Amino acid sequence: MPFYHKLGEIPHKRHTVFRQANGALYHEQLFGTIGFDGMSSLLYHIQPPTVVKEILGQKNIAPEIALEKNMRMRSLQGFNVIPKDDYLESRTPVLVNNDCYIELASPRKSMNDYFYKNADADEVIFIHKGSGKLKTQLGNIDFSYGDYLVVPRGMIYQMEFNSEDNRLFIVQSFHPIYTPKRYRNWFGQLLEHSPFCERDIRPPHELETHDVEGDFLIKIKKQDELYEYVYAHHPFNVIGWDGFNYPYAFSIHDFEPITGRVHQPPPIHQTFETSAFVICSFVPRLYDYHPDSIPAPYNHSNIDSDEVLYYVEGDFMSRNNIDKGQITLHPAGIPHGPHPGAYERSIGKKDTDELAVMVDTFKPLKLTKQALGIEVADYDKSWLH
Repeated sequence: MPFYHKLGEIPHKRHTVFRQANGALYHEQLFGTIGFDGMSSLLYHIQPPTVVKEILGQKNIAPEIALEKNMRMRSLQGFNVIPKDDYLESRTPVLVNNDCYIELASPRKSMNDYFYKNADADEVIFIHKGSGKLKTQLGNIDFSYGDYLVVPRGMIYQMEFNSEDNRLFIVQSFHPIYTPKRYRNWFGQLLEHSPFCERDIRPPHELETHDVEGDFLIKIKKQDELYEYVYAHHPFNVIGWDGFNYPYAFSIHDFEPITGRVHQPPPIHQTFETSAFVICSFVPRLYDYHPDSIPAPYNHSNIDSDEVLYYVEGDFMSRNNIDKGQITLHPAGIPHGPHPGAYERSIGKKDTDELAVMVDTFKPLKLTKQALGIEVADYDKSWLH
């Protein structure tokens, strides 16, 4: 995160005596990244965050790879992923590499019986359908349609849904998630030409502090294993915290599009970045306004990156016969471009109402068995007619 935030009660100076009303010390915890060199926050717990009563076991949850290497343009019907009650069981990896896992999920139930921690990866959870509350150690964040929820690795959380009709597009990142550096000055502040600013970013706003002992099940993902730990204290026992490392929400509806006289390249849509891939937001916007402009994207070659588009809403101007929740994969090394008729159809159009999320990876993506189960047949031949 690019700016400092705090919530609850904290002492005047860090690493100093901070006592509870009964005289006992609060227990300080540094929640940090990249050793002691990355973003961090200081948390103050009522009880130590280290008291484990039991480890129940572990199971392998690694993606089942169907295709290690792919050189074919493909499409997946994301809404064909079958809803499941449990949040973790509903998460379905479809495209993966060593830098990220791209997943679909349709959970019906809230996480009432356990907590979850991803110790491997930052998570970007895009809310396509549904609303509710992300509950974390550092406070709660309300979410609804169009929200990105950015959850840093190691954060203990629960997802609370308001209904059973939920659709999520999730990216697990094995590299830290940042706002694009070209949007920031040397202090980290988002600049005037950025398509969003700090006031659009919603940090935790509601700190729940639970002073409760008992048996609290926390499922922890590490190296594609899911471990079940039983802690002696409620994990949301934080009385206060401050720092730069915390979950936050950003709505795709708050992304302000950058436009020009002629067609602008995909980096203008960039929303998040890592050292290995980027995430972009395509939102409703005015088309290019040169009198001879062609608003549809020109054909281009993905020589160095795989391009994944997740279609959310609207009429995507460069594609024919696209449904909500559909995914397209255009692999590195071959050109792709608008579907037949889209190039010509776009001329003279004034605006578009499309809404989509794009992930461009610098390493090739592998397809899982679940991905092949929801594949659209003959998508690679769809430029023939």
